[in-house]
Amino acid sequence: MALICLWCCTDFYAQNKTSTSKRDTISYIQTVDITNGSIDTLLTLYKHFEAPNWHPDNYLILNSYGKLYTLELETKELALLDTGFADKCNNDHGISFDGKWLALSHNDTSDPSAKPYKSAIYVMPIEGGEPRKITSKVPSYWHGWSPDGKTLTYCAERNGNYDVYTIALEGGEETRLTTDKALDDGPEYSPDGKYIYYNSYRSGHMQIWRMLPNGEEPEQLTFDTYSNWFPHPSPDGKWIAYIAYTTDEKQNHPFGKQVKLRLLNIATKEIKDLTPEFFGGQGTINVPSWSPDSKKIAYVRYVIN
Repeated sequence: MALICLWCCTDFYAQNKTSTSKRDTISYIQTVDITNGSIDTLLTLYKHFEAPNWHPDNYLILNSYGKLYTLELETKELALLDTGFADKCNNDHGISFDGKWLALSHNDTSDPSAKPYKSAIYVMPIEGGEPRKITSKVPSYWHGWSPDGKTLTYCAERNGNYDVYTIALEGGEETRLTTDKALDDGPEYSPDGKYIYYNSYRSGHMQIWRMLPNGEEPEQLTFDTYSNWFPHPSPDGKWIAYIAYTTDEKQNHPFGKQVKLRLLNIATKEIKDLTPEFFGGQGTINVPSWSPDSKKIAYVRYVIN
């Protein structure tokens, strides 16, 4: 699907977090081993699924057509997760470090804002239930939990600019961490809480960055010609996995492009390919998807009939 404007504008999210799933796609739910590169296909689904989270109890959480599902890794059983009224979920959802809570982003059409897309962030028990709204402003797209479970970090559009924000789990006032006019997106805490990793276009090309949790000391980590998105720190704190578009997608991350997963060694800053190129993009690895032992990553590869 061609994007209709730059950055993560409201129309971009409205189309790419919902209507891309209307395509006639086959979704291959896969894992890749970071030590030997072996790729396993867990399940083939003749429907558009996105953004696997990996729970410590050995199941994945994915989204499809506005709903969330669990996929048991041992039995390959797919089941609908009860999200109460939240039936317009996009692919920005994730599990707290203690495994007890799930954050999700739901298009709250009841919000009085005149904006065409009204994603807000909610939290609910991991086993399902009625979500509790956290953010009062739209659109807001969840991306990370703090290790202590007290803070959420997210990408949000305010006054036409997409930046990185944080907010307390209890809600209240949000804190803006980035102010650059270019897109800042995909924020995620390191397991020790010392950094927030994110992707940014501030250099004129989409690259992986990190900063302190208060937004200070931004540091660029990748410098190549790929369009690099969604950095995910491993649970052991040694690696950053991310998706790389092989073409320059500017400030967009569309579905239906050639991509690959890459791995950055935090200690040495060395980068290697995790997968060969494949057909993916939006929905492949938007959210944290590491296995609890930091050995594998879950993602989605697509084929269009």
